[in-house]
Amino acid sequence: MEILENKWLDRIDYPTDLRALPPEALVPLCAELRQYIIDVLSENPGHFASSLGTVELTVALHYVFNTPFDRIVWDVGHQAYTHKILTGRKALFPTLRKWNGISGFPNPEESEYDAFIAGHASNSISAALGMAVASRLKDSAEDEHQVIAVLGDGSMTGGLAYEGLNNTSSNPNNLLIILNDNNMAIDHNVGGISEYLVDITTSHAYNKMRYDVYRALRKFNIITEDRRASILRFNNSLKALLTNQHNLFEGLSIRYFGPVDGHDVHQLVRVLKDIRHLKGPKLLHIRTVKGKGFKPAEESATEWHAPGKFNKTTGVRLCSDNSDLPSLYQDVFGNSLLELAREDKRIVGITPAMPTGCSLSIMMKEIPERTFDVGIAESHAVTFSAGLAKEGLVPFCNIYSSFMQRAYDQIIHDVAMQRLPVIFCLDRAGLVGEDGVTHHGYFDLCALRSVPNLTIASPINELDLRNLMYTASQFNGPFVLRYPRGRGVLKDWRKPFEKMPVGKGRKLADGKDIAVLSIGHIGNYVAKAIEQAKEKGVECAHYDMIFLKPLDEELLMEVGRNYSKIITVENGMISGGLGSAVLEFMSDRGFSPKIRRIGIPDQFVQHGTIADLERFCKMDVPSILEAIMLIKEDK
Repeated sequence: MEILENKWLDRIDYPTDLRALPPEALVPLCAELRQYIIDVLSENPGHFASSLGTVELTVALHYVFNTPFDRIVWDVGHQAYTHKILTGRKALFPTLRKWNGISGFPNPEESEYDAFIAGHASNSISAALGMAVASRLKDSAEDEHQVIAVLGDGSMTGGLAYEGLNNTSSNPNNLLIILNDNNMAIDHNVGGISEYLVDITTSHAYNKMRYDVYRALRKFNIITEDRRASILRFNNSLKALLTNQHNLFEGLSIRYFGPVDGHDVHQLVRVLKDIRHLKGPKLLHIRTVKGKGFKPAEESATEWHAPGKFNKTTGVRLCSDNSDLPSLYQDVFGNSLLELAREDKRIVGITPAMPTGCSLSIMMKEIPERTFDVGIAESHAVTFSAGLAKEGLVPFCNIYSSFMQRAYDQIIHDVAMQRLPVIFCLDRAGLVGEDGVTHHGYFDLCALRSVPNLTIASPINELDLRNLMYTASQFNGPFVLRYPRGRGVLKDWRKPFEKMPVGKGRKLADGKDIAVLSIGHIGNYVAKAIEQAKEKGVECAHYDMIFLKPLDEELLMEVGRNYSKIITVENGMISGGLGSAVLEFMSDRGFSPKIRRIGIPDQFVQHGTIADLERFCKMDVPSILEAIMLIKEDK
């Protein structure tokens, strides 16, 4: 691949520098930006294909709009690397997603150019609408901020996007929505909205004619704010007559422009200049290619969403030989679910747009009629699962822990109240590493512990995950399984399913000095720390609780009677999780041991490797050992 000299990129530190460039510089600048992203991400992995697809759009936005005075609100943020490079973080770009480096997502704490936090899908329209309305209320007409929401067609499967659209049409505002349509989320888009956008695209001739007429009418001041509503209504009727299509956006009185080639930077600049001062809400529909400019990513966008390290010349991904390592927890889930589904025809699998990431794709290939990718719609995924369960099926609803937060009401109202046997498999629970603050899955234990009728469990290894899945499939009620990102500890986990007693933990090691209670995979760290403490003369008993709810009260009574010093360890928020449950139990039963809790501190934790974050949270093996030694010394 040809290495470009950064003739134009070297001149740019901030958007003011970009706006000083002549128009003829924009195309070569986009090529330089794309190559810089390829160069850096080939050695420092990140979200690759999405950012390659929005280079021209990002350049055009910062070229036309007066950022940061004008606000750009990115949805999800996978596509925002060019934005970071152009807004004062070019030199820091190689630190992307590293400990104390820049975030992989927009974050207002990092830069004034990041107008709103990003990381979860479908929030951009609502946030941008609030900012646009606030500017109308606060500022004079000449000082009003222009606000732009940029979201992909994948985010348009989320219900919040439609709530924002609906409200956009009913409030005075000048919001510009840019719909980046690449027919992809992470996996291929599903559902009617994806097909709808394709249908809109097919009316290209009409849209070009309409746009040309609009420019002419505006030039001669025929279109005015007073005439806007009647012209828009006439426009909608005319389109329906000529094309037999009714445009969803124009039906909401949001003016639609497009589709536009999202890789033609000059056309994007021209269109944005034409519509930026137009009064009222408007939507610009652009078509882009995910992975644009890097052939392997264009041809296989899902695999190149976050490909890890790769050879930037050959396009070969530099995957490590993991054949001798334990399996990924998500692969254990996927393979075990397929085995269960083969034996039990009632079992179905549900995921909100992450079949590859959570490995539901394994079952999807063999039994597609019993697997459902519902798009980026976590709330719907939960209630859809509830409906399946109500009619006698056994749904395994797999949602990343951080995204399950978006469906909290549905868990309570639609599942728990009715005691429906929905099995929630919360992947990526606990610290997730480089994706950082918006993706950590450390709220599930404390958030769900207070919900009646839920059973909550977390496996210490792959075999327990497998057996808990089997146990949940036989359990007549809602069941939550949470497990971390990454690999387990066992190579031989493909064993016959065994039913586990619900609400029962187990004692893994004897010891007379201290009782250490853990839940989940982090119990493996505890076991190592206990071995090291033993070498220092401190004997610890190790209890794997397995279940946060119901708690094993018999086990806790044993601990309360026999130990005056207790340590709890969990890969979740320290407030409200296992440690809090143990404190409550001991207090309620009249025990008064000294208890030290280890978990995520009461703060939002930044990005970095898992090892970096565990060390920061004092939940790695050395920190657990230190806690053991300190409580032994009564400190």
